[in-house]
Amino acid sequence: MEKYIVIYHAPDELMDQSANTSPEEMEKGMESRMAWAAKCGDQLVDLGNPLMEGQKLFADGRSGQSTRQVCGDSVLQAENIEEAKGLLEGHPHLE
Repeated sequence: MEKYIVIYHAPDELMDQSANTSPEEMEKGMESRMAWAAKCGDQLVDLGNPLMEGQKLFADGRSGQSTRQVCGDSVLQAENIEEAKGLLEGHPHLE
């Protein structure tokens, strides 16, 4: 099987909204994410973690604020890209 990394992007407005989410809303969001994870089973190698306030790191050692909002990642394993895409069906962040 091959491994595929899924990078989640979000617009600034959604990131701001997410920062002000109530604990109840966060729990509801986690429930839907965990349901998706359960559907993937062992093919979900790493559920990932939220990523906030990313920085660019250049080959010459410079760094700076990222202009793209990368908000998380996951690692899947599948026989091919089509199977990996199928695993993403029903993912709450992609609805």
